[in-house]
Amino acid sequence: MRRIAYVFGGLAAAGAGTYLVVYLYRWQWQRALLCGVLLLVVEVLLLGIVLLGRLTRIEDRLSASDQRQREQAARQEDALARLRQPAAEPDETRFRWLEDPADRAYVFVPVLMVTGVLLSGLAWVVQRVASATARPAERRLAGRLTVLTAPDPASPDDLEDLPSPAAARPKGRTVRVAAVGVVGVALLGGLVVGLADLTQTREEGANDSAATSVVVQVDMRGPDTTAARRSLAAQQVWERCRDSTSVPLRHATLGDLGDGLFAGVVRPALTDHDRLRLRGCLEDATLERAHLTVVGIGDADADDD
Repeated sequence: MRRIAYVFGGLAAAGAGTYLVVYLYRWQWQRALLCGVLLLVVEVLLLGIVLLGRLTRIEDRLSASDQRQREQAARQEDALARLRQPAAEPDETRFRWLEDPADRAYVFVPVLMVTGVLLSGLAWVVQRVASATARPAERRLAGRLTVLTAPDPASPDDLEDLPSPAAARPKGRTVRVAAVGVVGVALLGGLVVGLADLTQTREEGANDSAATSVVVQVDMRGPDTTAARRSLAAQQVWERCRDSTSVPLRHATLGDLGDGLFAGVVRPALTDHDRLRLRGCLEDATLERAHLTVVGIGDADADDD
C-alpha cells in the first residue's frame, strides 16, 4: 500500500511540477500558484508517508524488544522459582553402611584409596599424552592466524604497503554517484536558467505594424449566462489585463461581436513577448464561472479595415 502511495504521489508531483513550469512560461500566474500549492501538498504528503513508515518500523522494533524482555523476565522468574523451591527429601537413605554399628569391619576405605591412586595415575598418563599430541595442532592453528596479526611497529614500510580504507571502496559506485550528481545539478541549473530567461521582462524592438487585434471567446457557467453577464466578464478581464504588457493599453477598447466573441484593438502594436503576456493574462482563471479563450491575435496594418 505504501508503494502505491509513493507511485501516485511521485506522478502527482511530476505533473504539478511540469504544469508549474508550463504556466510560468505562459504568464498564467493564478494557475502557476495553484500548481505550486499542489506540488507543496504532494511533497508534504510524501514526507508524511515516509515519516509514518519510519515511525511504524520503530514501533515494531520497540514492541519486539518489549516482547523479548517480557519473555526473558518470565524465564528468569521461572528459573528463580525453581531455585527457591525446597529440595525434595530422598526416599531412601544411601550409604547405609555408615549407619551400621562401628564394630563391623568393611573393606570400603582401602578399596576407595586404591581406586583413587589408580585414577590419579591414569589422569597423569592422559595429561602427558594430550600435551604431547596438542603441540602440532597448536602450531598449525598459529600458522593460520598469522595473517590476522598486526605488522611490526618497528617497520613503517610494511604499513605503507597496506591499502588505505579509501582505496578499498569500490570506485565504480563512487563514479556513478558523482556522475548522477553532476547530471542532476546540470539539469536543475538549466531548468532555472531557462525558466528565468523565458519569464523575464526584456526590452524588445518596436513592432512596425499599426495595431494588434485580439479576438477572445467568453464561456460562462451557470443558469444566468446572459449576454450582459458575458460582456461584463469580458470587460472586467480586459481592464485587469490592460497593464500586463510592457506598454500600458491606454487607448484599447473591447467590442462585442456576438455569440460570446469580443474583439479588441491595441495601439501601438504589441511585440511577441507582450503578446505572450497578454494571452496569458486573458486566459488565466480569475473570475468565478467565467473563462476567456484567445481565439486569435495578430497585427493589423494602417490600411486594414
